[in-house]
Amino acid sequence: MKTRVRLLFIVGTASLMFASLGAQDWRHGQPPQSERSAGHYVPDLAPLTAAQSSELRELVDRYVADLAALRRFYSVPNSTLQITRFKAFNEAWLVRLDAVDFESLGVEGRIDWHLLRAHLRHDTGLLERAAARNAEMAGLLPFADSLARLQESRRQFEPIKPSETAAALDQLTKEIAALRKALESEGAKPGKIVALRAAGQLEDLGKAFKDWFEYANGYDPQFGWWNREPYKDATAAIEDYRKFLREKIVGVKAGEDEPIVGDPIGAAGLAGDLEREMISYTPAELIAIAEREFSWCEAEWKKVAGEMGLGEDWMAALERTKQDFVAPGDQPALIAEQAYEAIDFLLQRDLITIPTHAIDTWRMAMMSPERQKVAPFFLGGEQILVSFPTDAMDQADKLDSLRANNRHFCRAVVHHELIPGHHLQGWYNQRSNPHRRLFYTPFWGEGWALWWEFRLWDLGFAQSPENKAGMLFWRTHRAARIIFSLNFHLGKWTPEQCINFLVERVGHDRHTATGEVRRSFNGDYSPLYQVGYMMGAIQIRALYDELVRNGKMPEKEFHDRILRGNTMPIELVRAHLTNTKLPRDYQSSWKFAGEKP
Repeated sequence: MKTRVRLLFIVGTASLMFASLGAQDWRHGQPPQSERSAGHYVPDLAPLTAAQSSELRELVDRYVADLAALRRFYSVPNSTLQITRFKAFNEAWLVRLDAVDFESLGVEGRIDWHLLRAHLRHDTGLLERAAARNAEMAGLLPFADSLARLQESRRQFEPIKPSETAAALDQLTKEIAALRKALESEGAKPGKIVALRAAGQLEDLGKAFKDWFEYANGYDPQFGWWNREPYKDATAAIEDYRKFLREKIVGVKAGEDEPIVGDPIGAAGLAGDLEREMISYTPAELIAIAEREFSWCEAEWKKVAGEMGLGEDWMAALERTKQDFVAPGDQPALIAEQAYEAIDFLLQRDLITIPTHAIDTWRMAMMSPERQKVAPFFLGGEQILVSFPTDAMDQADKLDSLRANNRHFCRAVVHHELIPGHHLQGWYNQRSNPHRRLFYTPFWGEGWALWWEFRLWDLGFAQSPENKAGMLFWRTHRAARIIFSLNFHLGKWTPEQCINFLVERVGHDRHTATGEVRRSFNGDYSPLYQVGYMMGAIQIRALYDELVRNGKMPEKEFHDRILRGNTMPIELVRAHLTNTKLPRDYQSSWKFAGEKP
């Protein structure tokens, strides 16, 4: 009989008491944080004082600080002036970076040189993409530049002429009314993608407009006298127009979830993003790699179904797994126990250095019902957000959430979110080569966490057929993410086709499939974010085979050095681990999944 753990909340205190039906060390040997000696949190300082940092660390830090200041000054997102100034800034940095004495740099300095150059080039490409999208929105937002210019002129200390700005605001209100009337009467409507993008830009412009008005209102009597009413009318017109675009063009309905529209970037956009990630494969080749991984998952699913006595019926095996969830109120206790179980598994095998400070500083919170519509499963980092039904949800939503967050799905991903996954990554990110956080990539961030799902599978972390089913669900899902997201951005699949793929081929319930696709395309994730999970893990697996399996490096050192190197494209992690001094003209060429995937 399995021991069950229940979480009891002690009203009026911050204490948590865990009781069980039988004796169980749910902390797996770790003491309560309050009983840990503070001395365990202070590391041996000798290795830290002797550590050699990259010669370009201060240079990267200077770029980050200067860019942040410019973003605060040119604060209207994607305005013409912001795009122009940032492009010029990047181009000037590229000229200065090119003048650095490259040959005098060591391994880490050369890595940073290539990282910064790639970042500057890619960011310039993103600015050009933003300018092209502004051109597509010009018919819907012909007033965007003049509205942005109010804030941008104020930021450059140009005097405000109250009567002139009042006339401009009055004209803006009339222009928006005419635009809306034309859109309501014309037969041809703008596309949903461009309309949704324009609605988002209007929201940003509205915030800048408000900041401009509040700067002088009440401080300059002339300004308020002339502009208070025109501002009120213009603000109402902007907000009404934004709602019109969302509701009448995009199709957002009050009280309903936002339709999944997305914004595909096309083959050229994917090529630019893949170049930044140092991926030497085309989108079609990446899809082929993903399909190969997907086939592996399908074969394993049949084995798991057989172990459950269900023949090769993988859907029946998945359904049985979804039904094994804990009672309301018990989910936090389950997550805590699973987190310490994973830590113990790693420590027993000495697979990676886990500082005591990292073990004792992660926290837990519950995810809101609204956020669960976008993230039906839980999220993590230093704070893990637990997705589970609330007592105010509809009955159907409660059951959906219970099934989606069953014991085995959770056990398969708690370590992804905490240790050795995102929490441990974040802990090292802040302490080892922190300047490289500028170069964040999901191929390193999500790839690392998924690599541990690969590694723990191989080490037998899944103890039962249901445990295996939990791990397989996620692994299949990550392969599917590559397939559906690339097909979407290539313009081959619609969001509905992506949802159907997750339901029919991965085994998602429709509500979780919808949430995943909405998260992928309506959120603020980069186009390659979903690709980064499994493709980054495959890259790390190739590195593991090259260095650890071949006896060139101990496993613990392999994992520790990846974390200490901090975030970067995995091809440069390879240079970091092998102490390779990259040449100045280095070009990405690593075929980590074979020449012909």
